Amino acid sequence: MIGIVDYGMGNLFSVSKALERLDAAYFISEKKEELEKADALLVPGVGAFPDAMQRLNELGLSEMICEYAATGKPVLGICLGMQLLFEESKENAVTKGLGLLPGTVERFPGQTNAGESYKVPHMGWNRLRFENSSPLTESVHPGHVYFVHSYYVKTPDQDVLLAVSDYDVEVPAVVGRNNVFGMQFHPEKSSRLGMELLSNFTRLAQ
Repeated sequence: MIGIVDYGMGNLFSVSKALERLDAAYFISEKKEELEKADALLVPGVGAFPDAMQRLNELGLSEMICEYAATGKPVLGICLGMQLLFEESKENAVTKGLGLLPGTVERFPGQTNAGESYKVPHMGWNRLRFENSSPLTESVHPGHVYFVHSYYVKTPDQDVLLAVSDYDVEVPAVVGRNNVFGMQFHPEKSSRLGMELLSNFTRLAQ
């Protein structure tokens, strides 16, 4: 049973519908006592990093997610939920994240090194390039997935990069270390490739 963390800033409908298409059992809750009993945790997210961390802290979910990850059970963050897994974000003000993965969340510069401007947010379909092997990406072939974000992760640990995409800078698109995983794009909106990745995660929860 996958526990979807409800802290008021996630696209719960589309994520839950995707799990239903995969015949994966799930429940949605903001109560840490219920989420602790899940076989895997899914942390969605849409919005600003500081607001999300404030909500998680108020609900007592920040500590719970970290303690849950320490048990070895699978954790997946999607979009903003992936960014929350890292150490800090520079969105609006420097805000401490969950610290489950090493790295900082920064805004796209909006200008190339040659001085050419480009659109921020990064919105649309971009191709994934797989880097390091993982159960999350097993038997999944490169393809295009759907992004909507203005901030991206910079990490000193290249081993956590399972797949990347290019948007002026190299964007960590799928990350993972041990039992903690993240997807910067929306797998539930990313056609077959996104569903294959979600399907692999559901198998980790069994």
